[in-house]
Parts: sequence; structure tokens; C-alpha cells
Amino acid sequence: MLASQRKQQILAILARDKQVQSTGLSQHFNVSEDSIRRDLRELAAAGLLQRVHGGALPVSAAIAPFETRKNVQINAKKTIARKAVALINPGQVVIIDGGTTTSEMIALLPKALPLTVVTHSPHIAVGLVDYPEVEVILLGGTLFKHSVVTTGAAMAEAASRINADLFFMGVTGVHHRAGFTTGSFEEASVKRLLSERASETVVMASHEKINAASAFAIGELSLASTLIVDGELDASLSEALVRSNVALIN
Repeated sequence: MLASQRKQQILAILARDKQVQSTGLSQHFNVSEDSIRRDLRELAAAGLLQRVHGGALPVSAAIAPFETRKNVQINAKKTIARKAVALINPGQVVIIDGGTTTSEMIALLPKALPLTVVTHSPHIAVGLVDYPEVEVILLGGTLFKHSVVTTGAAMAEAASRINADLFFMGVTGVHHRAGFTTGSFEEASVKRLLSERASETVVMASHEKINAASAFAIGELSLASTLIVDGELDASLSEALVRSNVALIN
């Protein structure tokens, strides 16, 4: 079998099983693990999978720049955002992550709902200017232009003084093995920090993020108290959520 044919079959197996392991592929194709690792490296370089220790996972399609992502899965994001808004109670302190799904979420907030929103996203903060009952706390820092959010020491210092009820967190990947992932090392650190500052973390994930992974781990599935999706999940992820005591809203 040609290497190109083998790589196409690897991608087919990955699409079917949502993960592949180098040892298993080596036995399946009767080639050395070095050959399989080379295949995985080349496929990863082409952006077709995400390598992890011992194998690979489906790559997340949700790592494009903010403007590009705005119109991806827009109907699913609106549905997820509506479910997220329903979790907010009057008077709560709510941390809202940057992202396209959270942008849809704030657009659905009732204008008369009193709450305090903490965010490191200038886009989210500006989007709440016309909400008279919402107090907005913008966490300053170094602007990460790819996602239009702040990062760095100043942002972390300000966040450490917040005790919130809820954190609505965006991710680029949700996988039963890799947990929650994102495409930036700095953003992964920020998301972990913000999760630590809230009593409950709510993750919102549209279809392209499910059973996919990005390069940087935010944390295990147990980091979240609730996962909001649009549609049904497969058995592997559903069972992992149950084991991790994560409530599912779909």
C-alpha cells in the first residue's frame, strides 16, 4: 500500500472512531510505528488531525480568526446561546468569555435583567453598553488579536479578585479523551484561571467542536459543571460526561 493510501485510510478510521493510536495503526497496516508516526506528523502538518501522545484526535475547525468564525454554525450558536441565557439569575456576577457564541449570548440577554458581567473581551464589553441594568467590568491586559481578548499579568491580577457565580467558557474542542482544548497556550491559561474564579463553569460548544481537539489543554471534562450543545452526543462523550459529573443541556 502506498503511504498516500494509508494516510487516507487513517483519516477514515479517525473520522469513524474519533481517535487513533499509533500501536493499533501499526498492527492494522502491518508497518512500523515509525512509519505511522511519520504519517501522523505529515497529516498534522496539513491540518488534518491533532497529534497527541500515542496517536491522534480529530482536529478542531474552530481555530480560525474571530471574523472568520462569526458565521460558522450560526444557527447552532444562537440555539446554544439561548439555553445559556436561561441559566442566569437576576443579581448574579457572571464571567463571560470572548468568542462568537458568547457574542450571540449577550444579544439575547433581557434588557431588564440586573447582573454584573466580568469579561476580558472588549467586544463583549462594548456589546453590553446599551444594557442599563448590566454593570460591566472589563479586565484589561495585553490584547490577543486573534480572539480579541486580553491576556497577561495585568488581566490575571484583576481576575484573581473576582468571585463569580457563573463562567460561560468558550472552547475549540470537546473530546472524551482530551477534555476541553483551545488553539492558544495563553488562552488556555486564561480560561483555567477564570474557571477557578467562578462557582460553576458552563461550556458552550457548537457541532464543529464536538469530538475534536486543539493543541492546548484547558482541562479535563470535570472542569465544567455544565456543557451546552445543539444536538445529541455519541456514547463515548456522553459516558465521559456522566463519569465527570457534567450536566448536559442539548
